[in-house]
Amino acid sequence: MSAVKIHDFVKKIACRSSEPDRYQALFMRKITPLLVVGLCCLAFYPRSAEALILSAPKPKFTYKDASGKKQSVEVVDKYQPKKIVRPLAKIDSKIDPKLCRAATIAQERAKAHSRSLCWRFVKEALVAAGVVRSRPTTLLAKQAGNELVNNHGFKKLPVSDPYEAPIGAVLVYGAKRAAGHVEIRTQDGFVSDFRSKTPSRRPLIGVFAKV
Repeated sequence: MSAVKIHDFVKKIACRSSEPDRYQALFMRKITPLLVVGLCCLAFYPRSAEALILSAPKPKFTYKDASGKKQSVEVVDKYQPKKIVRPLAKIDSKIDPKLCRAATIAQERAKAHSRSLCWRFVKEALVAAGVVRSRPTTLLAKQAGNELVNNHGFKKLPVSDPYEAPIGAVLVYGAKRAAGHVEIRTQDGFVSDFRSKTPSRRPLIGVFAKV
């Protein structure tokens, strides 16, 4: 075989072997932009779906109230403690109206956070409102109920739920190795040396009021 034929044969082989490489490079050049766009869509798809779910109207429960008027409320499908609305306390005409004044005074003097002076602040509010003639002398908050009943004309009310206590009622809580806690029921919460929307978590000894 002559040198010219050998040269032509080698050239044909080289060209044939390079054709797939050229096609592959061309294919990758075309598919790369599509791949990038696809990955971007995949990355943002969960957010789009979430936004679509959040924008969807929430189901509502429809009913008729006592007057026959049609009402509707949102259906709650998960626990939402921040949306729980507690009933407002009511005024009990059977108890001393000065207790409502004591609740107002306690609110005006209370701080944002506890200073471990609950019984002292409640004592001062009761004295300032004229509910008691002399300042209670017991030191521990959990002793408040007994002293108010024995020395200041209070009675224990048949109430076991702090939220059902009337405005001005004195709530006394126990504790095994601590002083306990005492607070006054307000219209929308509880007050002692600080204001709170929720009652103490300690065991409730009793709800007391002067009748």
